[in-house]
Amino acid sequence: MISKSYGEFSRSIHQRFAGRREALEVSIEVTRRCPLGCLHCYNNLPMADRAARERELTTAEHFRLLDECSDLGCLWLLYTGGEIFARTDFLEIYTYAKQKGFLITLFTNGTLIHEKIADHLAEWPPFVVEITLYGRTRETYEAMTGVPGSHARCLRGIQLLRERGVPLKLKTVSTRINRHEVPAMRRFAEEELGVEFKFDSLVNPRIDCSQNPLAIRLQPEEVVALDFAWPNMVREYRVMAEREMAQPAAEEAEPGVYVCGGGMSSFAVNPYGQMSVCLLSQQETRDFRPEGVKAVWEGFLAKVREKKRTRPSKCVRCRLQSLCGMCPANGELENGDPETPVTFLCQVAHLRAWALGLEVPEHGACECCPGGEHHAALCASAERIRAGEVDVEGWAPPPPLLPVLNNSPVTAGGCGCGAHAHD
Repeated sequence: MISKSYGEFSRSIHQRFAGRREALEVSIEVTRRCPLGCLHCYNNLPMADRAARERELTTAEHFRLLDECSDLGCLWLLYTGGEIFARTDFLEIYTYAKQKGFLITLFTNGTLIHEKIADHLAEWPPFVVEITLYGRTRETYEAMTGVPGSHARCLRGIQLLRERGVPLKLKTVSTRINRHEVPAMRRFAEEELGVEFKFDSLVNPRIDCSQNPLAIRLQPEEVVALDFAWPNMVREYRVMAEREMAQPAAEEAEPGVYVCGGGMSSFAVNPYGQMSVCLLSQQETRDFRPEGVKAVWEGFLAKVREKKRTRPSKCVRCRLQSLCGMCPANGELENGDPETPVTFLCQVAHLRAWALGLEVPEHGACECCPGGEHHAALCASAERIRAGEVDVEGWAPPPPLLPVLNNSPVTAGGCGCGAHAHD
């Protein structure tokens, strides 16, 4: 199993437990504090945010969380943030988790990794460390993070882990600011460092309801053009889409809201002890401390998972879901409602299908399908992509003063969770 990628390993385990509600995977946010101020981030808080720090689970509470997750039968953990190493006790928490026998993935920006941390991870190796690279050049990286010197610190963290043979992957989130360097980041990772690289073009609103990160989200044509710059990704999308389209459309009148693994084979815990079906979904949470992880999993989260849709949606009969990132959490963040489809994701899914030369089966009233307001523009984009007219290698850097919003919270619109949703 160790020779497999994390994704392959995860899928193999989930297949073994298909149809059974088993808590196999836990995503734990240890903090939302971070030394960077990334424009796209959905949850980062300043390092010096004292109120946030005081609300975070204590070291002892993390130990209890791990004990109860182990007793529940969880197999692997994801530790994420904010920045996981913003907590001075993180290595203590991590080592306890290793001693419990979990398979552990670490998400980090790498900027706080120093020799002591790298040495400890070499002694107690995780399944993998995934470091986010925000740009190939200093200028682009720091335009994303807003912190001078952060690019050099990230590269230093990468170097320290590679020198010690710690399992490592690099990734990025593609935005209007760094889209022109995504191919260069891939070459740096795969050709210069010899590590796996992946990217994601999905930028979400913040969990405090601010829509500001969407100011730097790519347009659907840019998202799909980047996809098609990777032949392996194109092949994978085609296989998944053709398999899905070969299945009959769902006709269930009141399907469940959730069709993913959230609340079925996995759950999340935020820095303040609130359990939810996933990291992004924060409208329905429950503190594990009063009643315990097992009770929240078997009670509260089971009820969340079993929720039925209250109205029809074009998503129910759609057979593009393998090409689409839509999920209830996306609906919560962008529309304030888990049942409302996200128009951007619908556009991307249809564009991927048409760029692959696939017919989109009818699935109800849809603004992307024939007769819809976005149909003509998406078809034109698909033709440009298929003709090779969108040259991602030729994309220019953005203007020096790209007009984007900062990540300050807003009080109106958005996800509907509110500033005190976790209390």
